[in-house]
Amino acid sequence: MSDLAPVPVHLDKVVEGLAGNPGLPPELVRRLFGWRGGFGDVARRADLTDDMIAEIIGIDDHWLTHSLALNPRLPHAFRMTLADHPDPGVRAALVVGADDGARELFERLMGDGDAGVREHLAQKEQVPADLRGRLATDPDPKVRVALAQWWAGAPEAVRRPLLTDPEDAVRAAACATYYRRLPHPVPPADLLPALLADPVTRAGAVRHCALDADTASRLADDPDPEVRKELAGHPDLPPPLRDLLAADPDLRVALRVFAREDTPEPARAAIHARIVSDAPLADPLADLGVEDDDVLEPELTRVLARMELRMLRLPWVTADPLPYADSPYTCFRASAAMSDSLPAPVVARLLDDAESTVGTTMARHAPGRVDPATAERIDRGYRPVKRTHWRPADGLPLPADVLRRLATDPDPRMRQLAPRDPDLPAELVRRLAADPVEGVRRAIAAHPRLPADELTRLLADPAEWVANAAAANPGLPPRDMHRILALADL
Repeated sequence: MSDLAPVPVHLDKVVEGLAGNPGLPPELVRRLFGWRGGFGDVARRADLTDDMIAEIIGIDDHWLTHSLALNPRLPHAFRMTLADHPDPGVRAALVVGADDGARELFERLMGDGDAGVREHLAQKEQVPADLRGRLATDPDPKVRVALAQWWAGAPEAVRRPLLTDPEDAVRAAACATYYRRLPHPVPPADLLPALLADPVTRAGAVRHCALDADTASRLADDPDPEVRKELAGHPDLPPPLRDLLAADPDLRVALRVFAREDTPEPARAAIHARIVSDAPLADPLADLGVEDDDVLEPELTRVLARMELRMLRLPWVTADPLPYADSPYTCFRASAAMSDSLPAPVVARLLDDAESTVGTTMARHAPGRVDPATAERIDRGYRPVKRTHWRPADGLPLPADVLRRLATDPDPRMRQLAPRDPDLPAELVRRLAADPVEGVRRAIAAHPRLPADELTRLLADPAEWVANAAAANPGLPPRDMHRILALADL
């Protein structure tokens, strides 16, 4: 960065990017210990020496120390030092970062006076089982809730006290319809009657119970739609109750009937029509003046049912995919596409499906059958169900000649792929560095062949994340690194 180089618009993001730059010399790493404009990211570097770590601890800045505690490469001796740090946020961060933590560390923190630290221990798979099990009797119910949700594979000696805990929230977490880890735990058989009788655990217990006629009838009349939804998915549901729940006013209950293998096709089609063929929904949260829950809740339920329908995947369809490869239901075709044993003509048909989610699913399960043209088409048409950074091109073949052609594509989303070619010609690199779309400039800012003058210019980009990516580029000239530190008074 020469004296005539423009001053970064987002100096804080530039310094942040520099803090993670793997090409930063050690003497410049130390200068960043004085930066107070960010979150201490320099302390997460993999190349910190023991002297540097000791210096960071001695500085005792909150964000520097917090980031150091999160550093997965922090030596054990320094972790033990931080285990006595007065800030509970630092001690909690220590738990998060210690995927390879020693028993001594976890044992020390097990008796921590801050419940937040113990909550993180309850969530941590790497904590030895005998230590983690102690948290089932922790005095703070939030810790017990975290343990119940995150340790789905806990032994019965741990789960039993959680299932019979005096706190409703703990029992609900221990016998739930959703856990943070799979597979879902099965409650001890002798506790099932009490769990079914308890309103806070009833929904979670339904899938595990033996469904006699009286129990099924009682659950079908339960006012809690979560209970009826679980009942609708029970493998032993009697056909008359299945048909009753198909018409349930809660569409998420009806959707469970739609997903059953034994549901008659006319009933399945009727449920599908209820979910997707109604008049377009207004945004249920748009009118903040709405106070009537009887109006708002059904609208929210319809939105959720449509989302669940789009994401629905059926193992029984995947197990026998051929009858469903041409199903009128997108989720059935996507479920069929998850099979690894489809014949080539069916694979080709599903790769060419009009619904993005079907073609993408098929491509992920048969990457060896995807040629570059198909890979490009699938990525170009990709429309994710929910926001995600992943895209089909992450796992599909796009050779250099395709990536270079995409550098001039009218669609900026496709131009963002071009920097994946490490040998991208210089003229295309420069062209992308001047792209009008921020996402394209951000992608090229990390390219190993980006010329030094372009890196210098991108440090002053009006988009903060472009400038951040340029500062993190290992090819950033030392003169630019020194200039950034000087501008930051470091």
